[in-house]
Amino acid sequence: MKTTDTIRDLIGRVEHSLSQLRDLSPQELNTHPGGHPNSPAWLLWHVGRELDMQLAHISGGEEVWARHRDRFNLGDIGDTLGYGHTPEEARSVLLDDHTLLRAYIREALSAVAAHAARVTDWGEVVDTYDGEPVTRQVRVTSLLLDALEHLAQVHYIAGMPSMVP
Repeated sequence: MKTTDTIRDLIGRVEHSLSQLRDLSPQELNTHPGGHPNSPAWLLWHVGRELDMQLAHISGGEEVWARHRDRFNLGDIGDTLGYGHTPEEARSVLLDDHTLLRAYIREALSAVAAHAARVTDWGEVVDTYDGEPVTRQVRVTSLLLDALEHLAQVHYIAGMPSMVP
């Protein structure tokens, strides 16, 4: 299997996971099970941001966030990635619209798919991590796997019998 085929498969898995997630009410989106600072809203927002921001970084393209920023109304915190948020910063990501989150994630996924269709060298080094080179293949794979992991967390929370106190 070619790398592009694997990336397309992962994109499809992220889309499938997103499509299987039930709609969450504003209260459910902003709940913090066990007092954890990352709510389902934060997790979904972060899925979009990490796909979008990391892809823009390695592709040299623009973030799709610019088309969504005002609708999210998160201020400066919305422009961040989410990694390293303090508990207070994570709790400040309050969103009431599940469909807005889905639309942003889907547009970011479309950008990843368009990028994958254009890539001719998956082995190109696009970054470093802990002083080690990171190839385009590794970075795109890892951002899609991270998206799947965060979506799985939202599915888990959404399935809790009484997730909203």
